[in-house]
Amino acid sequence: MTALFENFWIVREEEPELYQKIREREKVLKRYLQEKFGYRLIIHRYFAKLEKIPAEPESWMGIQDFQDILDYALFCCLLAYLESKAVDEKFLLSDLCEEIQAMYPGELPIDWTNYQHRKSLIRVLRTSEQIGIVKRVDGDLEGFVNKEDHEALYEVPVVSRYFMRSYPKDLFQYETIEEILEEEWKASPQDYRRHRIYRQLFLSPAIYRRQKDDPDFYYLRNFRHRLREDIEKHTDYHYELFKNAALLTLPERQSRYTLFPDQKGTSEIILHFSKIIRQHLDVHMPDEYGQIRLTPNDFLGLLKKCRDEFSEGWSKTYRDMTISQLSDEVLSALKEWKMAEREAETGMIILYPLLGRLVGTYPDDFLMKGTNEDDE
Repeated sequence: MTALFENFWIVREEEPELYQKIREREKVLKRYLQEKFGYRLIIHRYFAKLEKIPAEPESWMGIQDFQDILDYALFCCLLAYLESKAVDEKFLLSDLCEEIQAMYPGELPIDWTNYQHRKSLIRVLRTSEQIGIVKRVDGDLEGFVNKEDHEALYEVPVVSRYFMRSYPKDLFQYETIEEILEEEWKASPQDYRRHRIYRQLFLSPAIYRRQKDDPDFYYLRNFRHRLREDIEKHTDYHYELFKNAALLTLPERQSRYTLFPDQKGTSEIILHFSKIIRQHLDVHMPDEYGQIRLTPNDFLGLLKKCRDEFSEGWSKTYRDMTISQLSDEVLSALKEWKMAEREAETGMIILYPLLGRLVGTYPDDFLMKGTNEDDE
């Protein structure tokens, strides 16, 4: 189940043993995933795929290597192009470029002499290779960075036919993302709350209590023993429930999961920032939902104190940043982990309870060690 959650799909040709394990456990996996999450497990002779639909879309759920809306637009054009090709059919990069120029729906046309347009397509093709919906047979992409007429040869793998999930209606009949998500709950409305809770717990860093009689939190509290028993029996996770937050944690770090803190420098800074926040709870008090509201100046002030106290151990990249640059980096990471957000209407920064779940500081002899090493 972990493998299905942590991968887009398990391709038989690439991971035959794992694919076979999933196939052998097909019935029990399908039953559990349908009952708890409302998810569909597809076992095909070429791959196994779990269709992971979120309860609520979040920013990190995009394709991580994509940097611009153009990347997504070109990716959709590539998918449309692949639809016109037969399985195992080969195509040239130049043919793909011509087709994309013809079908691109944007107001401004695609111009392959434009460096940014070429870089965007390179990101799309690299991601597509990683997912497995195109296979490079000959040539490389590096030359396309510098020359728009650079050539490469690709092939259409069989799994490219199964990248897009099927929808109950034609996509053109939906007008908003919300309509597509609402369609998810129509199949089994009686299980809506359970499916929603399990999806949030497994796909999101935390679930927060947002209102006095929050129906999601009511479920999390009332069924906490059943949830804990089920989750801890079937997965590596531990279920934690606090007054204003529920989350899954791991007792030990495992490389196959995406965890906080990760190896990024911002994680270290967030742990230190949490320590500073704890020191100022008398000034910046949490409300009844565990949220702390800060003005941008308050946030900068606390971050400055954090830098003054802890930056000795940070990497040079973060030590050399201006406080404004550091603020942007840290706030972006806090948002990604659902520890904070900036309120669109007021510009206020809201810190969420998850930020208080972990705290980091240096051992007492940390600065002394650094001094001794410098002397040596």
